[in-house]
Amino acid sequence: MSDPSLPAPSFAQRLLAWQKVEGRHDLPWQQTRDAYRVWLSEIMLQQTQVTTVIPYYQRFLDNFPDVQALAAAPIERVIQLWAGLGYYARARNLHRCARQVVAEHGGRFPDSPEQLAALPGIGRSTAAAIAAFAYGRRAAILDGNVKRVLCRQFGIEGFPGSAAVDRRLWALAESLLPEEGIEAYTQGLMDLGATLCTRQRPQCAHCPVAADCIARLRERQGELPNRKVKAKLPERRSGFILISDGQHLLLERRPASGLWGGLLVPPEGDAATVLGRYGLQAVDCRSLPPLRHTFTHFRLTLEPVWCRVAPAPRVGEPGIEWVPLASAAGAGVPTPIRKLIRQVASARD
Repeated sequence: MSDPSLPAPSFAQRLLAWQKVEGRHDLPWQQTRDAYRVWLSEIMLQQTQVTTVIPYYQRFLDNFPDVQALAAAPIERVIQLWAGLGYYARARNLHRCARQVVAEHGGRFPDSPEQLAALPGIGRSTAAAIAAFAYGRRAAILDGNVKRVLCRQFGIEGFPGSAAVDRRLWALAESLLPEEGIEAYTQGLMDLGATLCTRQRPQCAHCPVAADCIARLRERQGELPNRKVKAKLPERRSGFILISDGQHLLLERRPASGLWGGLLVPPEGDAATVLGRYGLQAVDCRSLPPLRHTFTHFRLTLEPVWCRVAPAPRVGEPGIEWVPLASAAGAGVPTPIRKLIRQVASARD
């Protein structure tokens, strides 16, 4: 039983005690102060769940064991290993950041949040997490999970993405920092948002800070944080021509910037135009079922057409690859294209 004469434990103290017993301690990027590994995990975890990230993280380390190896790799290889993880600007910034760390910092990540935040792809919250986990620096994080925890705990009204609410949350996050145990505290915030204070069906009965959580006391867990009123997403349609000789698939490499930047995709357009562009003649063409894919700002309906052409075609243009059909799904293609390739394999069978 607690002593009523003593002050109640602070938010940070309760979180630290909970994290020690109930938090996550066996993730592959934990138990290390290697800034490269911490940075890699934090970039991959941006808007992506832990279970999805783990195999990508391990595969990246197998191929790029340190920042020098990543900086020396061709961007096409980086994109290939990232394919399927989404938000591909992260992969391009990852490569740029590695090169900048090698060129400007001698292959060692800076230890200050301010210097880290100046590197490509590292924002204020990610910089604070890297500084805390790699160097024990006392800095506040404020990712999506943490915003949800703070909005519910302290009854913060308004959309967290607005400038005014964002400033208020940053000030609050900094005021809550403990004097000691920053690594465990930072991990505890992440764990609380990811495992208990979830967007749907939060587990308030197990929460270490539920006793004075305003959202729980007022039964507003489903309302806080306030959501942004979303406009209806625009709809787009595009034809993708999957050209195969039965053993290979023709893929084009997208420009470095823009949608699916740097990835391999089938040519876009109508079948006659695409085939004519490459001087190919189809022996068989058939439409495949359309596939809808939702991006952040629009929905895309992919309208695939499979075209069988004469064996062993060759197109001598840069950016064009004839990829073995059996391995095309793993050749650095975005997720919806991977699904289309599987349709091609089924059609071939």
